[in-house]
Amino acid sequence: MVSINTVYQKVLAFANKEQRGYITPQEFNLFADQAQDEIFEQYFYDLNQYSRNPEGSEEYSNIVSNINEKIVPFEKNSGMQLGAISTDGSYQIAVLPTTDFYRLGTVISNGTIEVEEVQQNEILYINGSPLTKPTATRPVFVRVRTNRVHLYPSIQDPAVGSTGTHSCNYIVKPLKPNWGYIVLDGKAMFDSINSSNFELHPSEENELVYKILKFAGIAIKNEYIAKAGATLEQAQTQQEKQ
Repeated sequence: MVSINTVYQKVLAFANKEQRGYITPQEFNLFADQAQDEIFEQYFYDLNQYSRNPEGSEEYSNIVSNINEKIVPFEKNSGMQLGAISTDGSYQIAVLPTTDFYRLGTVISNGTIEVEEVQQNEILYINGSPLTKPTATRPVFVRVRTNRVHLYPSIQDPAVGSTGTHSCNYIVKPLKPNWGYIVLDGKAMFDSINSSNFELHPSEENELVYKILKFAGIAIKNEYIAKAGATLEQAQTQQEKQ
């Protein structure tokens, strides 16, 4: 995690230098949430990009490994609620977790079998051939909505009239950061009890500061702060990806 108060103090120290501008706690919390979301979403684009390249041999400088380390704390596993079977019996509806779901990973059938994802326009052809038709040992699924999939085939146990078990690995979003405060003598003072730290990897502290500075500069119409934040952010990104 990254301390919300540490980032807040760094942002204020830079923004208030030579009275270049003041960022209220409410503004900071909005910018902090946006910055965390952007950094978190970038993990998946970077992972896709660098997974295509040969991995480095150095243990601590492997970019793919480092990105995965940042994502791992947000991985969860949950059972999938199974619903109705289609009229023709070819598939069964499965509902994904809804409370904290962000990105779907692996779908698992009966605890041991990975279910392959296919596209909606492929399933007709897959079902039409005996060689590719889904089976209990070679199942597939199609995403039909944000929170549900169709599982092929429908695996039903005639003895108990119920289906096999299914689960999925998925990614949750980091919780919103919040710099909590109380007002004393007209000044906002940090309140740790009502605060929430950033849930990102500790290495993201500088990136968070730079992004928040960029957002703050735009909000308070201070070109210097906005440019400085953007420049520092760009330099940080280039250093990480060299």
